[in-house]
Amino acid sequence: MIKFLIKGLLRDRSRSLFPVLTVSSGVFLAVVLYSFMNGVIADMINSTARYQTGHVKVMTQAYAEESNQMPNDLALTGINEITQTLKDNYPDMIWTARIKFGGLLDIPDEKGETKDQGPVTGLAVDLFSPSSPEWDLLRIEKSIIRGRIPVERGEILIGDEFAGKLDIAPGDTATLISSTMFGSMAIYNFKIAGTVRFGISAMDRGAILADIADIQEALDMQDTAGELLGYFPDNIYNDEKAAEIAASFNRQFKDPDDRFSPIMRTLPVESGLSDYIAMIDSMGVIIVSIFIAAMSIVLWNSGLMGSLRRYGEIGVRLAVGENKTHIYKTLILESLFIGIFGSVIGTAAGTGVSYLMQIYGIDYGYLMKNSSMMISNVYRAKVSTGSFFIGFIPGIVSTVLGASIAGTGIYRRQTASLFKELEV
Repeated sequence: MIKFLIKGLLRDRSRSLFPVLTVSSGVFLAVVLYSFMNGVIADMINSTARYQTGHVKVMTQAYAEESNQMPNDLALTGINEITQTLKDNYPDMIWTARIKFGGLLDIPDEKGETKDQGPVTGLAVDLFSPSSPEWDLLRIEKSIIRGRIPVERGEILIGDEFAGKLDIAPGDTATLISSTMFGSMAIYNFKIAGTVRFGISAMDRGAILADIADIQEALDMQDTAGELLGYFPDNIYNDEKAAEIAASFNRQFKDPDDRFSPIMRTLPVESGLSDYIAMIDSMGVIIVSIFIAAMSIVLWNSGLMGSLRRYGEIGVRLAVGENKTHIYKTLILESLFIGIFGSVIGTAAGTGVSYLMQIYGIDYGYLMKNSSMMISNVYRAKVSTGSFFIGFIPGIVSTVLGASIAGTGIYRRQTASLFKELEV
C-alpha cells in the first residue's frame, strides 16, 4: 500500500506539487528564522562576554550595584592577590583584570593648545604581558585599520570613527582628562599607536583601548581594577558551570556585611541577557506555532480542492468496497509522505541559505549608529543541530493536520448516490 501511494504521488503531480511547494516554503522560512535567531543570540552573548562581562565577573558588591556608572572609587584592591586566588581555585578558567573609565579626550594643536575635544569611554586591558588573553578575546590585531598595535607604555588605540571625528591620526598625541580613584582630577598624555574598528557602534563612536598599567598610573589605581573577568578555555559560555563557579566563590568570599567584599556574577545575571534569551526562546515557539497554523490552513484548503478533484476517485473506491476509514487513513498517509518530502527540501534549502548568512552575515550598522548595546554590527545566522530538525515540526504537523481536517469530508459521502454519480 505504501509503495502504491508513493507511486501515485510521483505520477500525479497535481496531488503533490502544490502541497510540497507550500511545505518546502514554510519549512525554509522556519529554518532560516531559527538559525538567524540562534546566530543573533550567540553573537550577543559572545560580544557581551568579550567586551563587558566575561563568562563570570568578579567585583566588589558596591561596584556591582553601580557598575553602569563605572565607579572606580569602588574598585577591587589587591587585584594581584585576588587573581592568584582565582587561578588556584579555578585553574580551568582564564582570568584577566580590566578597568572601565570615562572622561574627555583633548587633542592639542602644534602649539599645544586645544584643537578639539570629545567625550570618551575607555577600556584598560593587559596589552603587554606575554600570557595576556586580551589579544585573542578582543581580536585586536584583526581590528587595526590604520597604524599599528601598541608596543610600549603610553600608547593607545582609538576607534577609527572617533579618530575621524577628532581629525587625528596614528602618531598624534592625545590627553585624557578624567578623575582618579580618589576623586581628584587626572590628566595623562598618550600617543595614538593606531585606529581600530571594533564592529560595535557603541565602541566605534567614542572608545579608546589602553594598557591597564598606564590607566592604573593615570587614575591612581595601583594594584586595583574595576573588575576581574573569567572565561572558559573554549570561549563557549556554559551557564550551568558558570553558576556553579559563582556559587562556590560567593560562599567563600562574599560578606553580606562588607560592601567592599568581592562578589562573582554570571554573564546572564550581570548583562541582563537572561530576559532577552528567555524572550527569544519564547519567540521561537511562537514562530513555529504560527507556521503550523498558517500552513495547516493553506494545506486544508489544498486538501479540500484535492478532494473535489478526486471526488470521482473516492466514489469509485467506496463503490468497490473500500471503507471510509481506510480511505481517510490513506489520505493522511499521503500527507505524511508529502510533509516529509517537503520538509527535506525546505530544510536543505534553509540550512544552505543559513550557512551563507553564517559566513557572510548581514551588516546592520546603519541601524545601530545610535545604539549603546554591545552587539556586533554584522548579524550572522548559526547553523546548529536544531536547524536540521526544527523544520520537520511545522512541515509534518501542518500537512497531517490539514489533511485530517479536509479528509473528514469523506464521511459525508452517501454511498446510495454513487451509481448516479458514476452514470454522469
